[in-house]
This record gives sequence, structure tokens and C-alpha cells, in this order.
Amino acid sequence: MRAARVLVVAVLALGVAACGGPDGVAPKTWAKQVCTALTPWRAEIADLTSKAQQQLQAARTPAQTKTNIVDLLAGAEASSEKARTGVSGAGVPAVDDGPKVAEQFTASLTKARDAYGNAKRTVSGLPTESAKTFYGEVSKAFSTLKDEYERSAIDPSHVGPADLQKAFDEVPECR
Repeated sequence: MRAARVLVVAVLALGVAACGGPDGVAPKTWAKQVCTALTPWRAEIADLTSKAQQQLQAARTPAQTKTNIVDLLAGAEASSEKARTGVSGAGVPAVDDGPKVAEQFTASLTKARDAYGNAKRTVSGLPTESAKTFYGEVSKAFSTLKDEYERSAIDPSHVGPADLQKAFDEVPECR
């Protein structure tokens, strides 16, 4: 359950109902592939956030701030897409509702990627002549980003069946 919670926080993730069937990927293999895709994503998002905070403190003008924020958001968007591709490439876990579970993880990362992209486009289009107006609009853009990002989260009670949750708990890549 701990690994599943870590995934929920990391992915902040959100179907097609059916069984994974015999052609699906073994739960432990699927969990390992998913966590292998998500671990660098979580680290990169944390790194980008830290760098952005440093750059924002050093920025002297709205134009510098805008450049830094757009770069941060572009990096987060690209990293989210890379994680989405990795999770999608993991296939479908061979568990009850496997296709639904796989789709939820992929959809979650798609929504996270899109949230970053929407914020990037919003900030990129902001004028920087008035610092007060610029920073107010940046604040609104980040509020929207937060809301969109939170809506992308998977409900911990719907991460998947018990055998898949057990796999996440047992696979070292998910700890």
C-alpha cells in the first residue's frame, strides 16, 4: 500500500473495464516498469521546482521571470510526456480490470502533462510591461495548474486490485 500511495503522490494520477487476461503483463513486471518510468519523472519535477525557485529569486525583471517559468513548465511538460510514454509502454497488467488500471495511469500522466503545457502557454503569452499585472496573472496560471494537476490524481482506492497493489509493495523499484 505504501508504494501505491507513493505512486498516487508522484503521479497525482487519474477506462475501459475488463480483465487483464492471459495476454497481460505479470503484476510485478508491470509495477516495476511503471515505477521505473515514474521515478525519474518525480526526481525531475522536484529538480525543476528547486531550480525554478532559485531562478525566480535571482530574476530581476518580469521578462526574466517569464523566461524562467516557461522553461520550468516546458521541462515539466516534457518530463511528464516521457513518463506517460514509459507507463503506456508497460502494457496492461494481467489483473482484474487491467486495461482500466493501465488507462488510469496513462490518463493521469496525460492530464499532468497537459496541465503543465496549459500553464506554459498561458505564461508564455503574458505581457511583461506591468510587473503587478504580470505577477498577478502568473499567480492565476499557477492556481489553474494546481487545480488541473490535482484533478489528474488517481484515487488511492482505485489504484487497482489487491494483487497489483501487492506487486507495487513488493517491487524494489517502487520503494
